[in-house]
Amino acid sequence: MSERKLAIVTGASSGIGREIAILAAQDGYDLIVAADEPLVDAAAGLVAKGVDVEAVEADLATPAGIERLLAAARGRPVDVLVANAGHGLGRGFLEQDSAEWRHVIDTNITGTLLLLQPVLKQMVARGNGKVLITGSIAGHLAGSFQAVYNGTKAFVDSFAAAVGNELKDSGVTITCLKPGATETRFFERAGMLDTKVGQSEKDDPADVARTGWDAMLKGEHSVVHGFRNKAQVLASGVLSEAATAEMHRKQAEPGSGNE
Repeated sequence: MSERKLAIVTGASSGIGREIAILAAQDGYDLIVAADEPLVDAAAGLVAKGVDVEAVEADLATPAGIERLLAAARGRPVDVLVANAGHGLGRGFLEQDSAEWRHVIDTNITGTLLLLQPVLKQMVARGNGKVLITGSIAGHLAGSFQAVYNGTKAFVDSFAAAVGNELKDSGVTITCLKPGATETRFFERAGMLDTKVGQSEKDDPADVARTGWDAMLKGEHSVVHGFRNKAQVLASGVLSEAATAEMHRKQAEPGSGNE
């Protein structure tokens, strides 16, 4: 069995998750990388970093997918868990199929908690471990035309802070990374390429990943990437939810990118 530490990174096929996996490999962690699509290219790139990598293709919105991922550890202690898997969904709520928005909730909330609880129990029993959860500045905004997604991120942001406080004397830290719009496949998969935010300039996922990884290593409770995103979070604290909903509408309403 390898003497290197082990990191699990979900949502690692591309974007922020893949960049975090690269950082973990550079720091010498063996990796279990997971996503709901094939990870052949991602895994091959990480092996070149000189660490052991196992790729798990699983739907992390399901208990079976979570069990498959956890089984891949084969009893090894998990030193770092990066719960990054997430699913977005654009358009108005009344236009969304119930199976679609349920999958968003099951991925972003239920699957995340099903993964976190057993890993955190093991970490607390050992008295050490680090967790990085990808929340979002969306959790601070009433998300017109992303109502379910933003609601799930509000839950994740709050949950990470709450459980992090519960574990403050355990030797285990939980860090919540809160990115804004980032250059990933998120907007394509969410059906939002025709929106203003979908067509806007976005943050580099490598920069976002570095912000989150460094904050996790320091044991910070949360971190917002980028000045513009920090300004939005600050503004959300003084604006009404009706105001943030209207602001969000201008960015996320279908067809707004063509105006």
